[in-house]
Amino acid sequence: MQRFIMVRAFHSLIALVAISVIVFGLARITGNPLDVLLPIEATQEDFDRVQRAWGLDKPLPLQYFKYVSNIFQGNFGESLKWQDKTAGELVISRFPATLQLASLAMIVSVVIALPIGVIAAVKKDTGIDYAGKVVALLGQSLPSFWLGIVLMWIFAVQLDLLPTSGKGGISHMILPAITLGFFQVAAIMRLTRSSLLEVLDTEFVKLARIKGVSERKVIWKHCLRNALITPLTYFGLILGSFLTGSVVTETVFAWPGVGLLAIDAVRARDFQVVQTVVLFFATIYIFANLLVDITYAYLDPRIRYD
Repeated sequence: MQRFIMVRAFHSLIALVAISVIVFGLARITGNPLDVLLPIEATQEDFDRVQRAWGLDKPLPLQYFKYVSNIFQGNFGESLKWQDKTAGELVISRFPATLQLASLAMIVSVVIALPIGVIAAVKKDTGIDYAGKVVALLGQSLPSFWLGIVLMWIFAVQLDLLPTSGKGGISHMILPAITLGFFQVAAIMRLTRSSLLEVLDTEFVKLARIKGVSERKVIWKHCLRNALITPLTYFGLILGSFLTGSVVTETVFAWPGVGLLAIDAVRARDFQVVQTVVLFFATIYIFANLLVDITYAYLDPRIRYD
C-alpha cells in the first residue's frame, strides 16, 4: 500500500514539473508583455529598463529556474497587469467564486443525472432508457460556450427571467452552473445506470422482492445505496474537472473567477498570472486523481505495484 501511494505521488510530482515547463514555454510564445504594458511612444531605453526590472532580459532557462525557486518560497511572482497584487493573491482572491460555481454545478449534475440514471436502469431498453441516452449524448456533445449562449438567449434575453452575466445572488449562478454541470450529466448517468443494473441482478434484491418489499423501497433504498459506490469514487475527478473546466463558462457569463482571470491574463500577456493559474488548476486536478487512486487502493487490495 505504501509503495503504491509513493509511486503515485512521485508520478504526480513529475506531472507537475512537466506542466510547469510546458506552460512556462507556451506563455512566452504569445509575445512580449511589454508591447501591451508600455505605451506606443515608449523608446527602446524604456523597453530595456522595464525588461531589466522584470528580469525578462535574462535567458529563458535562468528565468525558469528563478521562477521555480520562487515557487518553493511561496512566491509566484508579481503580476504585470494587476501591479497592486501578486499572482498568488489574484488566484486566491478569485478562487472562492470558482469554487462556488463548481459546487453548484456538481449539485446540478447530480440532481439531473442521478434520477435519469436510476429510471433508465429500471426501464432498461424502453423509450425512457433511450431518452436518457439522448440526454447523455447531448451532455457530451454540446460545446459549453454554445450551450451557455443559448441558455442566456432563452432565459435572459427572451424570457427575462435570469441575469445574463456577472456575480450576484443565486439567480446569477443558475445559468453558468447548468452550463458547466451539463457536460458531466452523461458520465454520472452512465455510471449510475450500469452500477444499478449490476445490483438489480443480485440475490439480495430478488430476496427483498420475494419478501414483499415495495419496488420503490427496493430501488431507492437498497439498490441505490450499493450502486452509488462507483459514482462516488468518480466525484473527486468531477470536482477537479469542474474547477479546471470553468474557463469557458466564466468567460461567457463574465463570472469573476479564476477561469476569467486566466483569459484576462493571456490577453495581457501576464506570464506570472498565467503560469500560476495553470499550475493551480493542474495541482487541483492531479491531487484529485491521486486521492481517487488512493481510495481505490484502500477499497480494492488487488491494486498494487510490484
